[in-house]
Amino acid sequence: MSSYQESVDYLYGLQKYGIKFGLNCTANILNRLGNPEQNLRCIHVGGTNGKGSTSAMLSSVLKEHGLRVGLYTSPHLVRFTERFRIDDEEVAQERILDVFEKVRKVLDDQEPPTFFEVVTAMAFQYFAEEKVDWAIVEVGMGGRLDSTNVITPRVSIITNVAFDHQEYLGTTLAAIAREKAGIIKEGVPVVTGVQQPIVQGVLKATAYKRRAPLHFLGRDFRMRRNGDGSFQYQGLKRHWSSLKVNLAGMHQLGNAALCLAALEVLEKQGDFSLATDAVARGLTQVRWPARLEVIQEEPLIVLDGAHNAHGAESLRESLKKCFPNRRLHLVLGVMADKDIRGILRRLLPLAETAIFTQPRYTRAANPEELRRLARPYIQKHYVIPDVASAIQEAKRLAGPDDMICIAGSLYFAGEVKELFGEPTL
Repeated sequence: MSSYQESVDYLYGLQKYGIKFGLNCTANILNRLGNPEQNLRCIHVGGTNGKGSTSAMLSSVLKEHGLRVGLYTSPHLVRFTERFRIDDEEVAQERILDVFEKVRKVLDDQEPPTFFEVVTAMAFQYFAEEKVDWAIVEVGMGGRLDSTNVITPRVSIITNVAFDHQEYLGTTLAAIAREKAGIIKEGVPVVTGVQQPIVQGVLKATAYKRRAPLHFLGRDFRMRRNGDGSFQYQGLKRHWSSLKVNLAGMHQLGNAALCLAALEVLEKQGDFSLATDAVARGLTQVRWPARLEVIQEEPLIVLDGAHNAHGAESLRESLKKCFPNRRLHLVLGVMADKDIRGILRRLLPLAETAIFTQPRYTRAANPEELRRLARPYIQKHYVIPDVASAIQEAKRLAGPDDMICIAGSLYFAGEVKELFGEPTL
């Protein structure tokens, strides 16, 4: 029997097979395992941004209803075990090693799987063995050909559609929307927050073809922010006048509305009954790291995983609303394959200073390139490739009433959390 670290190294080694779209390999692995996914009641969560936050809210609210809830998300920030949670507890290393051994035994050398295919199969096997009441499954990338799309869920969520991963999903919003809409299954209701007419049109056409009821945020259910930071939810049937969510940012209220609408759909189907006190507790207790996460109080340092233009826009609005009248110092590390200009254009005009750094990841953009692209948007900017040194310089520049925001990539966020003491094992 291999050790946990050897197993994780083996899985990372599968990354040499890159990103492979298609469901056959995952389906074949699961078939040889006895199709554990068929024993699960699933909620499938896709979209460009907000998938993880929405999934975490669903998990927290269902848990508060006394249900056993599995949560599968990607990528992890620091520890591989973050990807698999039951009732908001990460899987123990020994437990996921046991699951890995079972999956490894059924792998076919003639059909080498990718990292994500094996890890997805592990999630379904783990949740089935643990007999969870619900499995919340976050799409990895896209939807139509994503490994998670082997399931037939009880409800699907498509949070939003924006430009990201164009090299895989297509160069137009309509093309990306078609990939995201691929998670819509025959007769399975869909809840979505998409706003763009062209994207709504793609979802409507797909849902019509698959006879899937489709519920739009802003049309079929609504959310409105109250003056005290709470929000009102006017749902498919339910109405709540004052709910609070334990994640900062206006966009999180929209994610909460998607969560509640999906739960209303499940209630309508007779899957379970919503209880107001459990809904309120679940939203106030949800935890999801690297989403406007305060990692230090003095000076105030917030960490955010915004890694594309749409995410940067949400971060910009949240910084303005949640932290008004604070001078902002940015520390940015971005992946080279992202819309760097789109990210910089949204964030830099808010900042007093910006420090560009280089996460220890092969796809990380050269900080000198960030500085070159930054010139139209900000005057005071620096390049400090070492991440720890970049953060130290931001602390030196920040006055007692200033704030530092570290952003640009979830991979970068994971590295920063390690620097701030997050255990790696």
